[in-house]
Amino acid sequence: MQSSFSVNSIALVNGRPRLLTLKECVKYFVEHRHDVTIRRTKYDLKKAQERAHILKGLIIACDNIDEVVRIIRASETPSDAQRNLEKRFELDELQSKAIVDMRLSQLTGLRIDQLHAEFEELERQIAYFEQILSDPELCKKVMKDDLQEVKEKYGDERRTEIKPFEHEFNAEDFYPNDPVVITVSHMGYIKRTPLSEFREQSRGGVGSKGARTREQDFTEYIYPATMHQTMLFFTRKGRCYWLKCYEIPEGDKNFKGRAIQNMLNIDPDDSVNALLRLRGLNDEEFVKSHYVVFATKNGTVKKTSLEAYSRPRTNGVNAINIVEGDEVVDVRLTNGKNEIILANRNGRAVRFDEDSIRTMGRVSTGVRGMKLDEGDDEVVGMIVVNNAETETVMVVSENGYGKRSQVEDYRKTNRGGKGVKTFSITEKTGRLVAIKNVTDDNDLMIINKSGIAIRLAVSECRVMGRATQGVRLINLSKKNDVIASVCKVMSSEKEADVEGDKDDETSQPLNPPTA
Repeated sequence: MQSSFSVNSIALVNGRPRLLTLKECVKYFVEHRHDVTIRRTKYDLKKAQERAHILKGLIIACDNIDEVVRIIRASETPSDAQRNLEKRFELDELQSKAIVDMRLSQLTGLRIDQLHAEFEELERQIAYFEQILSDPELCKKVMKDDLQEVKEKYGDERRTEIKPFEHEFNAEDFYPNDPVVITVSHMGYIKRTPLSEFREQSRGGVGSKGARTREQDFTEYIYPATMHQTMLFFTRKGRCYWLKCYEIPEGDKNFKGRAIQNMLNIDPDDSVNALLRLRGLNDEEFVKSHYVVFATKNGTVKKTSLEAYSRPRTNGVNAINIVEGDEVVDVRLTNGKNEIILANRNGRAVRFDEDSIRTMGRVSTGVRGMKLDEGDDEVVGMIVVNNAETETVMVVSENGYGKRSQVEDYRKTNRGGKGVKTFSITEKTGRLVAIKNVTDDNDLMIINKSGIAIRLAVSECRVMGRATQGVRLINLSKKNDVIASVCKVMSSEKEADVEGDKDDETSQPLNPPTA
């Protein structure tokens, strides 16, 4: 069922042989069934009209039986009787012949009632046939009913049963739980690439060429994961979809990927904007004790239990109610006791307790998380603080500058405030594009819109004050080039440890699920 094979589908189309695609086969079969339905209906209509015409003459004869008998008895031959009847009752030859040939038994009251009932039924049939010929939708319904009747009459049950053997086959057994990087381009192409292909470089380097994309396309989102994890895809409009990491097409850094629209039932005018990686969707205790927190462009936040997103559906589900003009910016997994930090384009960040966001239903809208400035200001990202002592806040600007600051430098305020300064915005640095919580054990992956990617050690970036402009992280060699996406991954040393111990079931993923 998972293998492909070629079919040489040659068929006669308008009397000439043609090699057809599957779509063309269906098209011409439907046209053939339509032609058969129309021709059959016209034939049935003609027969019904002919019979109704005869019955009309017989009914006239029954209603005037005494006079009909007198005319027939006064005629010398059957032909004379027909002509006399035609002249008296304005009948045609078919009707007069049917009257002359009529048996005396048809003159009983019961047979006369049957003639009237048959005539009324024929009138209903004629109206139905005429409606089929004039109404295309009714004609399609007749075609469907015909095919359903054929199925019920000649169809039989499948003899071969296809059953998954959970204890004998597990797709995860065929894939090592290696660290990978999931990339999604601006035009919606997705792929997974082994993390080892991105070698570490020094801060301020120019990076290496990333994915080969179409013209005007670029890698917009990058996410670290492992092969056995489940990816939850969240779209700008607030829909949620599921996909296993090993189901995502694999390719090297130069592979452009596969259109995500061909893998998920996403609306044409929607696109993936945030991802979550999870391992324990079947763990009831895990899904009930964790939450999914959303952040939108206009500063709205919403918290919902992970259990609401633990049952994958092919067509996805509504994950959050998005108002007009807003869209999902970031989605994070929390344990219910974390701290949230939101950052905007103008270099401010607000820190507040997760407890200030009440738990809501899956299709709710949320509450205000951050107050934005006037103009084109918007939220660029959200981080969940797990350990304020070991984690630092990394911010990156669109021109390739970035810095680390202590979490405690951001004083805790109420949800919905304007926050404090987190980055000094200048013409040289550009506006803020990303905020991440990192440790010295992380590497930072940065991709710009021209497709250049760089992986650098977070430990190379010294911790600075909250209001400074930072240092150059990547050298943008092209004019008007800007940062497209930023993500954190495990350091190359940690990755080597995982590669050397793949069979160890206690090996940690790239980042804890609550990161």
